[in-house]
Amino acid sequence: MQDNNSKQVLLSVLGVAILVVAVVGVSFAAFSYSKTGEKVNTITTGTITMSYSEGENAINLSNALPMSDEQGKALSGDNNVFDFTVSATIQGSGTTTINYAITATKETTSDLPDDAVKVYLTNSSDTAITGYETPKKVSTLTKTTSGEASGAPSDQYILHKGTYQATTTDQYHLRMWVADDYSITGTSKTFKLRVNVYGAAAAQ
Repeated sequence: MQDNNSKQVLLSVLGVAILVVAVVGVSFAAFSYSKTGEKVNTITTGTITMSYSEGENAINLSNALPMSDEQGKALSGDNNVFDFTVSATIQGSGTTTINYAITATKETTSDLPDDAVKVYLTNSSDTAITGYETPKKVSTLTKTTSGEASGAPSDQYILHKGTYQATTTDQYHLRMWVADDYSITGTSKTFKLRVNVYGAAAAQ
């Protein structure tokens, strides 16, 4: 009788041990599989194209006098607003992200200081781009550094940057004027900005 009880206890203990081993074995197998899968997962991207087109107009303010933000934001027409378009075409399967940057470089012939000029960037419906709710002095714009995700070279003013994940076309309007807290003295001065666009696919 005691031998039977001992055998039952022994069988029960062995059964529990086997169950524990089985559970541990399954857990280990699942964990091991998730960490060391044998199949290679691949994403193949299609064609990525970016384009930048400038309108016929450019900003050319002759004999410009300082003006308030309200006046500057209301500038319109030729020579007062620079229109440009940035497009990205992404074709193919998978998820592709393009990091882009709209930058500006000051021409060497400019002799107005950066803190004398304000810029204001709006979209196709003439609504301020995020960050331009208040016009910015050029001197407050962040500059690009080496290793920019967009591929932009260093030491350029960043007007705007972001990402594209689908085919997109964005239209922009740039206004530029002499800040109303700058005192013009002496001879005529100029300030010239060239707008550039850079884009690069993010690492997958």
